[in-house]
Amino acid sequence: MDAPPSPGSKAGVGNTVGLVLPGGGARAAYQVGALRAIAQLLPDSPNPFPVIVGTSAGAVSATVLATEAWRWQESVAKLEHVWSNFHVDQVFRADALSMVRSGFHWAASLGSGGVLAAPPRALFDNSPLRQLLEHHIHWDHLQVSLGTGALRALALCATGYASANSVAFFDGVQELQGWDRHQRLGTRTTLNLDHLMASMGVPFLFPPVLLGDEYFGDGAQRQLWPLSPAIHLGADRLLVIGVRAEAGAGVNARRRSTPRPPTLGQLFGYMLDTLFMDQIYANVEHIARLNQIVDLAPNAVPGMHKIATLMIAPSEDLRVLATQHVKSLPRALRALLRVMGARGTAGAQLASYLMFESTFTQALIDLGHRDAMAQRQQICDFLGGQQPERTIRMPVLREA
Repeated sequence: MDAPPSPGSKAGVGNTVGLVLPGGGARAAYQVGALRAIAQLLPDSPNPFPVIVGTSAGAVSATVLATEAWRWQESVAKLEHVWSNFHVDQVFRADALSMVRSGFHWAASLGSGGVLAAPPRALFDNSPLRQLLEHHIHWDHLQVSLGTGALRALALCATGYASANSVAFFDGVQELQGWDRHQRLGTRTTLNLDHLMASMGVPFLFPPVLLGDEYFGDGAQRQLWPLSPAIHLGADRLLVIGVRAEAGAGVNARRRSTPRPPTLGQLFGYMLDTLFMDQIYANVEHIARLNQIVDLAPNAVPGMHKIATLMIAPSEDLRVLATQHVKSLPRALRALLRVMGARGTAGAQLASYLMFESTFTQALIDLGHRDAMAQRQQICDFLGGQQPERTIRMPVLREA
C-alpha cells in the first residue's frame, strides 16, 4: 500500500541509502532472498547501502554485508549459501538429551525455588550459533569496508537490562558522532561477536550477553524508533526488509465461527511477532507525518529533512508457509511446541521463528526473491537516486 504523497512534495530527498534489517529468527531468511534479487538487479554496482543497521537475526545479515561491503556481491552469495543450508542444531541445541536436560533444570529450579538448581538463563543453548558466526564473520574486514569507502557505518542494536536503554552500537567513518535520546543511545565502539550475540538474545529463548558492566538482550525489546539509528548515521533513504506484512499479525490466521482462547505457544509466537515488526510499521507512519511537516514548513524544525522509506515484506502469510515444513524440525523441538500448544496455523507463528531448517529457509529465500523482483522498478529507482513520487511505500499481504 502506498501512503498518500506529502502535500506539494516540495522538499527533495538525499541519496544516502540505509538498509534496515529487523529481527525475525528463522524468518530472516526472507531478507536474504530480497538481497539476492537486489544483487541481481545491480550486477555491476558496488555496495548500494552505505549505512547498514541490524537487529536480532537481522543483525547477522547486516554484519556479513558490512564486513564484506568491499566485495558486496560475494557477501550476498555467502549469506545465501549459509541460510540455504541451515539446520536447527547450528543455532541451538535441540537434540533429545539437551531438551531433557533443559526440562529437568527448569523443573528443579521451579520446584525448589532456585535452591537445588539456579534459575536457567534461557530455554535454549545457542552456543552452536556463536561457533558458526566465529567461523563465518571476519570482524577485521569491517575496517577494510570503511577504509575503502564501501561503507559509511554499521550499527547493531541491543537492549540494556539494567538501564532499559535501546542502544545502537556502531562503527563507522570518523565524522559520525553518537547520540543520546530518551532511552535511545548511539554508542561508537569496536564491534565484535558479543555485540552480535547480544542483539540476538531473544528473552526467555536465548541468554543475555555481558557488555562492559551491563547485560544486554534482543535489540527489538525497547526499540520504539527502529529506523532512527540509520537516520542518525546519515541515511536519507531507508530500504527496510521486514519479515511480516502489515496485515496477518493476529493469533488466528483465519476467523473461526467459534473463537478459541490462544494457547501459551500461540501467545508466545504473537509476542515475538509484536516484538520484531510492530514498531517498524509505527515508525514508518511517524516518518510519513514528519515528511508532511517538512513540506508544509521546511524551516520549522532546524535540521529536519525528508526521509524516503521503501519496504519489502512477505506477500504471503508465513504462518501458513511454516505449517508445510513443521515436520522438518527435530522431534524433541516438535514435542516442546506441542506441549506449549503451538499447533496448527496459529501455532506455526512461533514455529516459524524457530524453524532454522533448510526446507523452510530456502522457501523463504525464494519468496523474498520473488517479492523483491515484483518491486524491481521501485527498488532500482529508489537506490538510483530518483526523487520518489511518494516518500513512503508499504507492501500489503496478498489474500489467499
